[in-house]
Amino acid sequence: MHLENLSLIQFKNYTECDLSLSPKLNCFIGNNGAGKTNILDAVYYLSFCKSFFNHVDQHNIRYGDDFFVIQGQYERLEKPEQIYCGVKRNQKKVFKRNKKEYGKLSEHIGLFPLVMISPYDTGLIHEGSEERRKFIDGVISQFDAEYLHQLIRYQQVLNQRNKLLKEPNAVRHAATFEVYNQQLDSYGHFIHQRRQSFLDEIIPVFQSTYTELSLDREEVSLQYHSPLHQKRLADLLEENFSKDLVLQYTSKGIQKDDLLFELNGHSLRKSGSQGQQKTFLISLKLAQYAYMAEKIGLKPLLLLDDLFDKLDSDRVERIIQKVSRNSFGQIFITDTNKHRISALLKKYTGSHHLFEVDKGAVVLKEE
Repeated sequence: MHLENLSLIQFKNYTECDLSLSPKLNCFIGNNGAGKTNILDAVYYLSFCKSFFNHVDQHNIRYGDDFFVIQGQYERLEKPEQIYCGVKRNQKKVFKRNKKEYGKLSEHIGLFPLVMISPYDTGLIHEGSEERRKFIDGVISQFDAEYLHQLIRYQQVLNQRNKLLKEPNAVRHAATFEVYNQQLDSYGHFIHQRRQSFLDEIIPVFQSTYTELSLDREEVSLQYHSPLHQKRLADLLEENFSKDLVLQYTSKGIQKDDLLFELNGHSLRKSGSQGQQKTFLISLKLAQYAYMAEKIGLKPLLLLDDLFDKLDSDRVERIIQKVSRNSFGQIFITDTNKHRISALLKKYTGSHHLFEVDKGAVVLKEE
């Protein structure tokens, strides 16, 4: 699977842009703020129906305009596929596959798998547990539609239970709470089991990848923490009901799950250097890539935004060598340093396009 052509109209800083892409490696060079990352974000949009950076669609319309359009022409399973995304101010987003609009956007997730590695990934380390749950859910949802469905239903019931907990006489609705608890227990058990299976499979791949990129200099681990490891959710909800009434929200459940990152047995956030943290995140995302490729049967698109910052040249070269293998498909890379990209391309023997980006204009410089 690969993206053959990308077309933008009034998206972010682009008035119009039309790109014919290499099926393997596409490099975008230019100064900060030129629009390199916006190209990658447009590709991300076509896979996830939303921006990687700003989930408010109308904020991605070019300043002063009333709409944006992103279109992509793909080759998928040896068949052409056309994806259309259109956003107009104060109107519903339109998303189409081969000119047919989706009834639900969730139907599109996973058809065009993608892995994005970005400087914003540091939020996985430094932000709260919600960011790490989003990572887990985002990976599993790309190949497991039932997981996404159960996750949505869990959140809907959780919102209903939390709303009821805020009512003055909530304690009187015992029968309703019992129904909510049973539903949360069913959905939560399914989600917990899927998350556990995912981590059991991805952790060895992640550790192997980190060892390769760091030349076995450090040991890393992922620890999955969940209140459902010890008890069924129904029991936890019943035991903590009085506490929930005081707090006015549900204190136990899979919405409290977390993923702990460790380096040499210590917290990565506290003990890891910037280079080690970035290598950790890249290894995690490359493990995600390998996991998804196996589960889906398609090589995801790989987007590498500002890959080289905070990494020494040796680690960069090992990363490039790894993603250049046949186990990887189409790759997009952004960088501010033309000489660095040129040196990379001299060692790369496969198909590639080099684009220069300047103030919303993209020019093909080398192919």
